Amino acid sequence: MQLKFIIADDHPLFRGALRQALTQKARKAEIVEAGDFDTVKKLILEATDIDLLLLDLTMPGVSGLSGLVTLKSIQPALPIMIVSATDDPATIRRALELGASGFISKSASMEDINNAVSAVLAGDIWAPQDIDLGHEPDPEISDLISRIRTLTPQQTRVLSMLAEGLLNKQIAYELSVSEATIKAHVSAVLQKLGVDSRTQAVIRLSKIGSEGFQALN
Repeated sequence: MQLKFIIADDHPLFRGALRQALTQKARKAEIVEAGDFDTVKKLILEATDIDLLLLDLTMPGVSGLSGLVTLKSIQPALPIMIVSATDDPATIRRALELGASGFISKSASMEDINNAVSAVLAGDIWAPQDIDLGHEPDPEISDLISRIRTLTPQQTRVLSMLAEGLLNKQIAYELSVSEATIKAHVSAVLQKLGVDSRTQAVIRLSKIGSEGFQALN
């Protein structure tokens, strides 16, 4: 069976290294590359047969874990492995809590990448073996992640589209539902995030970006 991978990273050389690792794992694999977030989002909107997405945390169009949240809302069952140079314990732990199937540092060896890919394809969760992930020290981030995890995929997608600046009628058009349905989703999102306005919801979501994490740590 041919495996299908997406490599999402804005550095061509690193995409090439990941392609080499994946080719060693499955020589007949179909590998699609994306250098910006809009491209990877379009790819997973159009394809439902992806076996694994390898996602950098920072690329044109996105910064931090908000990209992971957006992509999981589009395809909740899609295994996503974060591949990032930002590999501190807090970032790794938060990525896994927000639905990543694995986390690999950009400094990892080819053997580690192969092992990680094998584990995730087998349905396991992969994290660097030599790092103690500990517990979330920031109560605000812990509360935010817990609240995001209560959102349904459709509610999460609506939240992501609010963050893109779309109006209710634009979101309704994109999701092929009524504007009344979107209003109901927005109300549910605000309630679950514990905020009073769309702007506050977007600000809360932005705090799971990498800059927000650094500022809060």
